[in-house]
Amino acid sequence: MRILFVHPNYSAGAADIAGNWSPAWVAYIAGYLKAGGYQDYQFIDALVDKLDDDQLRAAIRAAKADVIATTAMTPMIYTAQRVLQIAREEHPNAITVLGGIHGTFMFQQVLGEAPWIDVIVRGEGEAVTLNLIRAIDEGRWPAEREKINGIAYLDDNSQVVATPAEPSIKDVDSIWPDWSVLEWKKYIYIPLGVPVATPNMARGCPFTCSFCSQWKFWRDYRVRDPKRMVDEIEELVKVHGVGFFILADEEPQINKAKFVEFCQELIDRDLGIHWGINTRVTDVMRDEDLLPFYRKAGLVHISLGTEAAAQLNLDRFVKETTIEQNKRAIQLLQQNGIVTEAQFIVGLENETRETLEETYQMVMDWGADMANWSMYTPWPFSDMFAEMGDKVEVFDYSKYNFVSPIMKPDNIDRAELLDGVMANYRRFYMRRMFFQYPWVRDPFRRRYLLGCIKAFLKSAMERRFYQLGDQHYWGPLFKKLIRFDYDKSKTKIVEPDHNAWKKAPAAKRPAVISAVGAAPQACGGGPKACGGGNEQMTEEQIKQYDNA
Repeated sequence: MRILFVHPNYSAGAADIAGNWSPAWVAYIAGYLKAGGYQDYQFIDALVDKLDDDQLRAAIRAAKADVIATTAMTPMIYTAQRVLQIAREEHPNAITVLGGIHGTFMFQQVLGEAPWIDVIVRGEGEAVTLNLIRAIDEGRWPAEREKINGIAYLDDNSQVVATPAEPSIKDVDSIWPDWSVLEWKKYIYIPLGVPVATPNMARGCPFTCSFCSQWKFWRDYRVRDPKRMVDEIEELVKVHGVGFFILADEEPQINKAKFVEFCQELIDRDLGIHWGINTRVTDVMRDEDLLPFYRKAGLVHISLGTEAAAQLNLDRFVKETTIEQNKRAIQLLQQNGIVTEAQFIVGLENETRETLEETYQMVMDWGADMANWSMYTPWPFSDMFAEMGDKVEVFDYSKYNFVSPIMKPDNIDRAELLDGVMANYRRFYMRRMFFQYPWVRDPFRRRYLLGCIKAFLKSAMERRFYQLGDQHYWGPLFKKLIRFDYDKSKTKIVEPDHNAWKKAPAAKRPAVISAVGAAPQACGGGPKACGGGNEQMTEEQIKQYDNA
């Protein structure tokens, strides 16, 4: 049986400006299939190869696959649906499969819009995909498809059917990715000029933030054995030439004991690799004494979910941090040679030009090496999406990308909002480029920061940064020319189950229940722009996770 994986050609012009990120999903799925006896698979990265429809069609036609699978976060869902439409046209008898977070929760709407999709894999994909492939291989598809847990499909009467969830994979160390499915010369991290990987050490998150869906998607929080994790890193370095990685975990420092063990293992093996994480201000302060140790392990870049410059907004976001703590965390990281990136969420209904200016003044006062402003993006399957109600007026999911203004502030229009964000970027990085980066004493930090500027300038010149080309932004004198081109034919057709917390695994219900009724989170930036939330856990629960 021949299996074809396809990564859709969708770019948001945000994190991907730093280079081509290696799509971990295909490596983990392929590795699990390989362990299950299926290794006749290949991969097309339509994003990195910049394939248009005709080129993609030719590649799919040449693959002659029996199963054609793709994935989709919310902003890439239409592109993913188009991938499988082309697949259906080229190979009418092939089984078309969609996985990823959007289809997991929005399967009814997806199947209604794209009936050419045979099956949606919901939630954690490895075991479900293997069971699906076995059923197809053994001739049990479609006659026994209702026996496959964790999928959704249209039955013979065009009615949507969702089978019970597949249990999560308790032994995450049993999942060994096949990173050889990628052509590593394509995945270069521009700041350092080396191949970059995005492995997972943990799955899920023990917190239950209302803006987020990770805890719903993964359902359990599970951490890999640190030695096993470093085995994977060692393979990436020695076999595939990877020189930089970012842990794709939601919160890598949640399990402090295992994070420390992971760092010690990296030090002991002396792999010479650098890496980065996204984490919380409170975790940086908690681990103040360990920061030199983390830096010795190769940790060189930390993105912090600082989120807001005003304490009022921090309180609204239930960040459980203060402005002073944000500044202190940045100072601690810089004192230990770690590049700091402050992340802000903008674009809520109370945003003004003055509040945008506050974020700029604050990050300059903090002294962060880098700053990132993301548009508030309410995931359609998060609890907060329902709480926002009519304030969400754009349902073109291709614009749910953290760079397009989904919500309209009460006192400024979207064009003014975008121009204000661009003004912050221009001022911040011009000052850093001329007055800070070239004069950094530490040779590695200087090289790294100048490499980041190179990535920014490259994407800006190509007009990929923040999708400026697509949003028709040419500078402050041309605000009237800005067009966001929302597809107004897209409407809220299917309302997902926003009470999914009631179905949380028993082990998580205490944390979930204690969070109910708390003020809604307004982070909305996605897994790499959060770093906090309704952390309503008892000390006993935290110890359980630390000792897991």
